[in-house]
Amino acid sequence: METIRKIRCAYHRDGRSIRRIARDFHLSRNTVKKVLRGEETEFTYARTTQPMPKLGPYEDALLSRLAADRAKSRREQRTAVLLFEELQREGFTGGYDSVRRYVKKWRQRVSASQGTAFIPQRFDPGEAYQFDWSHEIVELNGVVVKVKVAHFRLCQSRMLFCVAYHRESLEMVLDAHIQAFQFFGGSCRRGIYDNLKTVVTKILLGKDRTFNRRFQQLASHYLVDPVACTPAAGWEKGQVENQVGFVRGRLFVPRVKCADLAELNQYLRDRCRTLAAGYRHPEYQERTVAEVFAEEQSRLVRVRAPFDGFKEAPVRVSTTSLVSYDNNRYSVDASAVGRTVMLRAYADRIVVMEAGQVIGEHTRLFSRHQVRYDPWHYVAVLQRKPGALRNGAPFK
Repeated sequence: METIRKIRCAYHRDGRSIRRIARDFHLSRNTVKKVLRGEETEFTYARTTQPMPKLGPYEDALLSRLAADRAKSRREQRTAVLLFEELQREGFTGGYDSVRRYVKKWRQRVSASQGTAFIPQRFDPGEAYQFDWSHEIVELNGVVVKVKVAHFRLCQSRMLFCVAYHRESLEMVLDAHIQAFQFFGGSCRRGIYDNLKTVVTKILLGKDRTFNRRFQQLASHYLVDPVACTPAAGWEKGQVENQVGFVRGRLFVPRVKCADLAELNQYLRDRCRTLAAGYRHPEYQERTVAEVFAEEQSRLVRVRAPFDGFKEAPVRVSTTSLVSYDNNRYSVDASAVGRTVMLRAYADRIVVMEAGQVIGEHTRLFSRHQVRYDPWHYVAVLQRKPGALRNGAPFK
């Protein structure tokens, strides 16, 4: 570009001849004539055909593999490394870079030719909410841990709610809904989910799903129609998908430090309210999310009492009057030794029932191979074996 400028200035402004310009700039006269013949100020060269001396004979084999992978989910598609190794086994002697460049350009062409269009969605007040999970890194009591955060999003007002847990199990899903509906002041007529294993037990044709029995009871209690998205179609609940990244950047960066999970969840509640009060609604720019939510609250479905969100499982009481759940053990009344009882796992506690009576209740443990005792469960045994008082683990 600089040489073209100098040639044009020397000829049109300074009056030099073509022969002299070619001699001064060490160029051929044909090159000088080419510059002066047109008005272009820059010449570019674009290769129309990429020579492939090594890859050419294997291009069809590579294209067939790429076409076959195109019909699969992204997780199941072969990487350029795997494709290169497969071609090597067929006799390809070229380098990996040529395969990588070819695969990259092919995928870019396919993506450019398949522009995806979306239809804007509009929801009525109280019509639907969206739910999703995310994993976040926080510091609890000085220890860096990964917590699972349940995200809720009211589709009409864009009101958000987040609550953190140590697990993503069914009882946590149930408790998250209870907490969210208490926070919102009611539920919506429809809930939009992806195909969570804790919620969806079987994916049928189209939108039909077999939902977990306990989750169906929750939906029935709160008068919600659960709807599962098409597999690998995250845009069907795009609001909460975007919320995950937004909340991560606003609520968890820099790393949050709390004494325990209860303090973390109180922090999340307060921040959700603050964010809603400070952000404009995307459709009603003159109002904040909190203001639109205040109007939507009157359209939410209200129930009289919260759902009893537990997961129930039969367990056998050991000879040491302990029951096991989630790799931890909890004591129960010694009168139940040797019998099968029902254990109810909540998000924050464990309750053991027999014949409708509570025979053990403990704060839930989330580490591994721990034991939680209640000394009163062993009083009847201690009357018969008083010598166990000295070294008995429940009395330490």
